[in-house]
Amino acid sequence: MKGNNIFLRAIEPFDAKMLFEWENDVEIWRYGSTLTPFSRQTIDIYVSNATDYDIYAQKQLRLIICKNDNKEPIGCVDIIDFDPFNRRAAIGILITKDQRYKGFGDEALKLTINYAFNILNLHQLYCNIAETNTPSLSLFTKNNFVICGEKKDWLSNRDNWITEYTLQLINK
Repeated sequence: MKGNNIFLRAIEPFDAKMLFEWENDVEIWRYGSTLTPFSRQTIDIYVSNATDYDIYAQKQLRLIICKNDNKEPIGCVDIIDFDPFNRRAAIGILITKDQRYKGFGDEALKLTINYAFNILNLHQLYCNIAETNTPSLSLFTKNNFVICGEKKDWLSNRDNWITEYTLQLINK
């Protein structure tokens, strides 16, 4: 899947080192549910299994976001909780720190929405975003995701509690 500035590709074996670094970046953990580091062996097993991925069997798919000009990986898109019967899935995006706020996340989201609705024939996509993650909230609402749920005091930030929103995009 190719856009003006980026393309999305499948995971390759040589991505293991990069994914190991991304998955073990503690600063990113606060946006998800990760609480412990991943071993290199765990990442290697994931990557070796991901190269033969079938979204229908695994119920998830990770695509690497690369820049068109130099093929540099700058992030990933995850389609998870894939439910072909109800034609829905969750989506998440990671853009590396040095490549944020350049429009790559927006383009990756648009490509993924197109893939989900036109190739996978999904009826809807959804995501969960902490109220403090204003860049992600802005990205998803800009792309017509609507806040449809609010989980008060859902996430712990040691000293206080953070509300998490559920957003959804329905393919009409």
